Amino acid sequence: MKEFVEYIVKNLVDHPDQVRINEIGGTHTLIIELAVEKSDIGKIIGKKGKTINAIRTLLMSVASRNGIRVNLEILEEPK
Repeated sequence: MKEFVEYIVKNLVDHPDQVRINEIGGTHTLIIELAVEKSDIGKIIGKKGKTINAIRTLLMSVASRNGIRVNLEILEEPK
């Protein structure tokens, strides 16, 4: 899942080397934390949140095939 999100996000941003993704796994739920350069946050969110919602929809589709739930969170500052 991490590689899937990383591939999508790195192709959207201007600073792909600043993309940081952290997976926090549970038994049935996976939380993916995404941190990007401050200037790239708008590109990830998109107009009215359409881009991030599309990424989340794709992620949920892939996750449901694997029988897990996934939650994508955008962090304000990279770690």
